[in-house]
Amino acid sequence: MKIERHSLIIELIGKYEIETQEELAAKLRAAGCTVTQATVSRDIRELNLTKVAGEGGRSHYAVLHTDRQNISDKYSRVLGDALLSMEMAQNLLVIKTVPGMAMAVAAALDELKWKEILGCIAGDDTIFCALKNADQTLLIMERLRKILENLHRQKK
Repeated sequence: MKIERHSLIIELIGKYEIETQEELAAKLRAAGCTVTQATVSRDIRELNLTKVAGEGGRSHYAVLHTDRQNISDKYSRVLGDALLSMEMAQNLLVIKTVPGMAMAVAAALDELKWKEILGCIAGDDTIFCALKNADQTLLIMERLRKILENLHRQKK
């Protein structure tokens, strides 16, 4: 539930200029997510959201990005818990996930900011990840396998 809510929050702040916790809570409720103000406050902290200046000087929430190459704990958990399989189709990487988790995995892939990934399209349990060429598809598959292997080692 928390992973899905975090994914929804990232999606909502990307789509709307949300100024307050109350406004974010209302958008989450409108999307069918039952939340309290305390939960929203905790989610904002965990997702490392910050306020940035928007149009007309009004501020809104945004994801605070860093230049680090390492994937954060929350996104590595998403990948470890939801990614089921990967298959190459030339410069497309087709990823199968647990039902309902494709958006969260696509958000995790976006957060990696790997220059080889041109973009991802997510459905319910499938992601199409476009890359520049087949060699880069193989490279990304190998990187993802290493992340998953490290997660499995840590669980033991």
